[in-house]
Parts: sequence; structure tokens; C-alpha cells
Amino acid sequence: MEEQQYNTINAIEWRGDHVRILDQTFLPGRTVFSDIRDVGRMWEAIKKLRVRGAPAIGIAAAYGLYLGVRELHENNYSSFEIEVKRISEYLNSARPTAVNLSWALHRIQSTLHAHRNESIAELKNRVLKTAQTIHDEDKRVCKSIGINGVELVGKKARILTHCNTGALATGQYGTALSVIYHAHEAGKKIHVWVDETRPLLQGARLTAWELQRANIPMKLVTDSMAGHLMYTGKVDMVIVGTDRVAANGDMANKIGTYSLAVLARHHNIPFYVATPASTIDLQIAHGGDIPIEERDPREITTIGSSEIAPPKVEVYNPAFDITPAELITAYITEKGIIRPAFPENLKKAFGS
Repeated sequence: MEEQQYNTINAIEWRGDHVRILDQTFLPGRTVFSDIRDVGRMWEAIKKLRVRGAPAIGIAAAYGLYLGVRELHENNYSSFEIEVKRISEYLNSARPTAVNLSWALHRIQSTLHAHRNESIAELKNRVLKTAQTIHDEDKRVCKSIGINGVELVGKKARILTHCNTGALATGQYGTALSVIYHAHEAGKKIHVWVDETRPLLQGARLTAWELQRANIPMKLVTDSMAGHLMYTGKVDMVIVGTDRVAANGDMANKIGTYSLAVLARHHNIPFYVATPASTIDLQIAHGGDIPIEERDPREITTIGSSEIAPPKVEVYNPAFDITPAELITAYITEKGIIRPAFPENLKKAFGS
């Protein structure tokens, strides 16, 4: 498969004076692009999962910050900095678990502080340039993750994955799906089991859509089938992405990931996590300190416009769960494969 095929999905793009996103709430039925010209609409796009995936929402927030600051009328750095922090806090409130969002905003704020003697016009331009740099870097990082992970994939590997970790969730290629893409490109005869990923079906709606476009052999399964697949010897490895990695190697990912890790350990199947540096949060000691986003109960009680639960039923809807470090075989990163002991090896690779 030619690499160019991977470039056809642009989940987020800067269009000269605004952001264009591929609105993922319409997939796979319709391909709808939305133009975002102000910070309020960017907050809504992140909150409502129109743009989603840890790296992608970091990129979106960076562009969103520029959309907010370009309209500011402040003429001195002190008042400008206050407004930048206010807009950053607003964007950061959209989704709390994925650290990429706050990481991108903090990076821009640090850049502005380092150049605080420049004019406000120059600082505004730096916000945009830094957002574009974050976007470009993510493309290179995701490619490196994929290339680095190929060595872990057998010649005829049957891979189970969860949620969506492809080009839709990043600047390009993806994280876990980048490994799958590059293994396929390397000529390995892989087959992918795609978890549907309830309640919002990111596997069924998005990952299946991406893999079909790339002509990679796959089958869609319900989340509850994973144990059966492993028990009957149909899974050789599990590869997932992550929304935040703690200093001790615990990580948060889409709800249902922890169950897969437990099942994989029971069946002696390697469990790999693909992650860029921007998702590694060495300021968080362990998984118990990672904030877990809770979402609208209607995501569970409805599918589309159809009610599937009794009226007024009580619902608990955490979007993520924590997978302890001891269940993770290795992290696949742009700097190579990180194996236990994670506290020492993550710090050594990403401490700076």
C-alpha cells in the first residue's frame, strides 16, 4: 500500500484564517466538514466529540487558543497574558482526561512568556505558529510510533484494538493504528479485530471506516466478545492508544481498556500501548490521580435517536478507565519501545 493513502484523512486543518474539522459525529454515514472561526465553537467541537482523540484535541485546542486571542484588544503583555490564561482555562474545561489538551495550551503559554517583550501582534502570530508546529510535530511523531511498533508485530499477527486511534484521532496516521498501518505496509499479513467500543461506538463507526479505506483485513466485534476471541486462540496481541500516562506507567484510555488488559494477562497475550510524548504526564504520580471524565447519560440510554433504556433510568457513564502499569507489556513511542520498569524508563526517555 502506498503511503499517500494515509494522507487522505484530514481530521483537522488550518485553512488560512479558520480551522476545518472532519465532524466525526456524522461518520460513517456522511463525511461532513465544519469550519470553525471562534473559540466558542472550538470548545463545543471538542466537548461534543466533533473532533476527538487525545493528540487531535490538543491540536484543536492550540488552534482554538489562536481563534480566541486574535480578537483581543489588549495592548500590553500583562493584560494579554491574563486573557490568554482565561481562554486556555476555558478550552481546557472541555475535556479533562486527555493531557494533550492542557499540554498544548501550556506549551503556547510558555512560548508567549519567553517572548513577552515582543508586540502583541507578534505574540498573536506566535500562538498560530506554535499551533501549526504542534500539528506538524504530531504528524512526524505518529509516523515514528508506527515504524517503531512494526518490530512487535508478527508476520501473521491477529491484533485486537479498542476505540479509535487512527488519523481521525491525531494529526496523521494515528498511534495504535499507525503501528497497524505500517505493519501492513511492511508486508505483514495482519488481521485486526475491531472492538465496537460502547457507548459511542468509535470502533464501529470510525476505526472500521479507517481500516476499510486502507484495505486492511478486519472484522468488527462487540466489546463483550474479546474474552471469547482470546480463549479460542484468535488474538496474538492487543494494541491500544491512551489519553494520559502517569509517571508510574498507569494509563487512562477509553472505557473497556482495563478489561482487555486483564483478559490479555490471563491469556498470556502481550498488551501494548501506543503513545506520543505529549500524552505522558510525569506530574501525575499514578493512575488514581488522573481525572476521569463523566459524560451525558444519553450516550448510554440512546443509540442515535432511538431510546434503548427505560425512561429516567439512573446512569453512570465514565468515558475512561485506568489500566495499571503491571498489565502493560510495553509502550510504543516515537523514542522507541519503553518496557518495565516504567517509572525509571519513562523518566529517562521523557523526563525533559
